[in-house]
Amino acid sequence: MNNIQLESLLNQTLSPELIKDYCPNGLQVEGREEVKTILTGVTASLELIEKAIESKADALLVHHGYFWKGEPEPIRGMKGKRIRELIQNNINLYAYHLPLDIHPSLGNNARLAQLLDIEVTGGLEDCPQSVAMVGRFRQALTGKALAERIYRVLNRQPLHICPQNDKPIETVAWCTGGGQDFIDLAASKGMDAFISGEISERTTYSAREQGIHYFSAGHHATERYGIKALGEWLAEHHGFNVIFADIDNPV
Repeated sequence: MNNIQLESLLNQTLSPELIKDYCPNGLQVEGREEVKTILTGVTASLELIEKAIESKADALLVHHGYFWKGEPEPIRGMKGKRIRELIQNNINLYAYHLPLDIHPSLGNNARLAQLLDIEVTGGLEDCPQSVAMVGRFRQALTGKALAERIYRVLNRQPLHICPQNDKPIETVAWCTGGGQDFIDLAASKGMDAFISGEISERTTYSAREQGIHYFSAGHHATERYGIKALGEWLAEHHGFNVIFADIDNPV
């Protein structure tokens, strides 16, 4: 498939125009015209680019690309080396951030819900394109039991901030990656628990003082599955040779 046609296909699927983001979504660095082999991964790090080169990939498809709002504009240093490697090896770079978080079937939030056996009931925010989601468990869990489930599914021990009342967990809200500040909205809507990737110092007090369980399950760990699902969809429905590379990141 032509690289511009691939961007059009991804845009039709993920609808980036529907949500305001902190970076451009779509084709960020243009490479060779014909795309047959795609390497997918969470972040367009130098290590992932090197794996794309080794795999003779025509394109790299990621969740975290480049050109973030507020980042230095000069293409030099680490940023320059990454982009130089892509250009010199004629590799296309496609990146989809919030559109991949919120997609109802291929998205990070949707896939995390599926993995943790959460029944999705809607969005946490009062808007059509909520970044955070709400749902419920079929059977109430203890905080310890949910922490064990997260560990078993993501292969990462979550940090669990337990409220003083240690209430059972039936309702839950979540936002993969750096979504920790949605905890206050989740608490205001009476959720028993909130799950995200990262934690901030203030998150601890939000959980304790508002009586809500909080689980920090890892930014990378919670966002592996959307980009993996997107690649599998491209392989199954559009005939691409897709390789998923999981570059370990403890954050």
